[in-house]
Amino acid sequence: MANLVATAAAGLAVLLIGTALLAMSNGDLRVAGFSFLCASLVIYLRETRLVDT
Repeated sequence: MANLVATAAAGLAVLLIGTALLAMSNGDLRVAGFSFLCASLVIYLRETRLVDT
């Protein structure tokens, strides 16, 4: 069975990147930057803490 928490974290990262792209296309660069930063942190935490190696 797949690790559901790691899968949810990957989904959250995709959602955050999508939010950042939409914000960037609307000219709201502060929200876009914050969303990209949060996505980076979620990806880092997923790869270091949530995925079993």
